[in-house]
Amino acid sequence: MPETEVDFRTLPLPDVLRLFREQGEPADPRDDIDSAFLKTRFPRLAGVESTDLRIDGPRDRLVAARVYRDASAEASGRALVWVHGGAFIGGHLDMPESNWVALELAARGIPVLAVDYVKCLGDVHFPEPSDDVLAAWRHALRHADELFGVPASGVLLGGASAGGNLAAGATARLRDAGEEVPGGLVLVYPVVHPNGPDASAQVDPDSPHGALAVNFAGSAEGLADPHAFAALGSAEGFPPTFVLVCEYDGLRPSGEAFARQLADAGVAVEVRLEEGADHGHINEPADPTALPTVEAIAAWIGREA
Repeated sequence: MPETEVDFRTLPLPDVLRLFREQGEPADPRDDIDSAFLKTRFPRLAGVESTDLRIDGPRDRLVAARVYRDASAEASGRALVWVHGGAFIGGHLDMPESNWVALELAARGIPVLAVDYVKCLGDVHFPEPSDDVLAAWRHALRHADELFGVPASGVLLGGASAGGNLAAGATARLRDAGEEVPGGLVLVYPVVHPNGPDASAQVDPDSPHGALAVNFAGSAEGLADPHAFAALGSAEGFPPTFVLVCEYDGLRPSGEAFARQLADAGVAVEVRLEEGADHGHINEPADPTALPTVEAIAAWIGREA
């Protein structure tokens, strides 16, 4: 079997990193997830327009992003900077967890700036992906009226899985730098502990999840950085937060524990358990649990407006 046809999910992490470095992330084989198909399948998305951007980032890197707006939708007065997941090694703006979610929210009057970031493929580690998210966030605030038609105070930050980690970590970095934190935070099945399944800082580096955590942090010592894993630091000063966890997700403990940590710090937090769902369900628009999650995000943002 040619190497490009190997299911990377069956490979050890070092082999996956090498494969992605040398050949890029394998193409998604689904033929029903591009914007044209989604707009045909879901007519409510027809009015959403998107524009690709390149944002000046750190280390002379351009951060890929895409802004979504629907001029026909009733404006919510809020906008969202949204970060996809992918275990810090994959994911992109065309995956449904980024593109479909952004289309759905924009169609509900919530403009979105979807953000990509540099991947940790062996030579890149934290804080580089976080730096890209912060560059996009600051760009969104500077150009909020132009991008979204809302003031900077109306821009929220959010992400799913690894993107949820990056959104939470970026919020902690903003707070600790004395910058304004987002008006609200959306975390969908986030991984905010080095050991997500146990909601713990104790990691087995030889386990699949532990290997990914160390790869992201860059070293065993880096696993203790509260900006890399926000649950390891203080939750004080975080904005109102929506946390969504999935019934069958092995990483569910991380999101639930962080929600309790936020509540204990006096942060207004809403937790939703998506029954019947598993990790990554919003990356599959056909999953019957996916749309309820998107609708719950939109409803929460609407209540925060």
